[in-house]
Amino acid sequence: MRLHGLLSFPLTPFTAGDTVDAGVLAEHVGRQIAAGPAALFVACGTGEFTALGMDEYRTVVRTAVREAGGRLPVFAGAGGGPRAAREFALAAREAGADGLLLLPPYLVAAPPAGLVRHIAYVAAATALPMVVYQRANAVLDPAAAVALLDVPTVLGIKDGRGDVDAMTRLVTTVRASGHPRAGEMVFLNGLPTAEVTAVAYRAIGVPSYSSAALSFVPDLAVAFHQAVERGDEAACRTLLSEFFLPLVALREQVPGYAVALPKAGARLGGLAVGAVRPPLVDLSAEHTEQLAALIRDGRAALRRLRTAPVTPGVAA
Repeated sequence: MRLHGLLSFPLTPFTAGDTVDAGVLAEHVGRQIAAGPAALFVACGTGEFTALGMDEYRTVVRTAVREAGGRLPVFAGAGGGPRAAREFALAAREAGADGLLLLPPYLVAAPPAGLVRHIAYVAAATALPMVVYQRANAVLDPAAAVALLDVPTVLGIKDGRGDVDAMTRLVTTVRASGHPRAGEMVFLNGLPTAEVTAVAYRAIGVPSYSSAALSFVPDLAVAFHQAVERGDEAACRTLLSEFFLPLVALREQVPGYAVALPKAGARLGGLAVGAVRPPLVDLSAEHTEQLAALIRDGRAALRRLRTAPVTPGVAA
């Protein structure tokens, strides 16, 4: 399975009564699929994995799998301690998921060798392909990344740290390892608002990325990805300056806005995704107005770009 392209991380809608809204989720997933991503990653960070009970998790995964209908792979988040992560992995398999995104282990810090043990332990629960999410307390070194090549179901590594130097070492070491699976390992850019680092990561051999923006402004997310793919430096710069960089500035105002912002954006777009669950907080009225203005500015910039000539310049 190759994950090359733009990756969708759908939101998890909640009703006013604080239950998962499967109907709105199906509509949301359908809209995401229409944008043409390479894969769906449900019940992950943007999908508020840590806020879901097991029954809710099953509902989210089943709904996404049913809506996808085999048109693209559906990955499901799994995490917590090793036993809990295994339980989520099994539930994902039973719900029809095509793969897993293994989130960092709960709370504890561990050396890279310990993380390899954790990953292998969870991977042994199912035959589902697994992407390992590197961030927070889950940090791999090059030797650990090479060791993961011996775990046959580990498909790839998603980076959420943003250390380009460390990621270059990791990618290069894996590719040059001589391991039979060295060329198969997938590397993904999983940073918040990954558009900001997309070109830099592409240059070190990490061309695919997750886009939180895709969950609420698919037109802007797809347009930026297409600009990167075709090497349109002017379009990338315009969309970054007019939308993505101001979005990052707003996101950084409050911890947890990486999830709350996409949900607010989806609500502004008319999708009844509801509120975020605690400990996250929803956008203030002022920040909601700022987000609405950013979306308007981003779409105005996109309209201008569509009437302007293409300017090559971004390295492919």
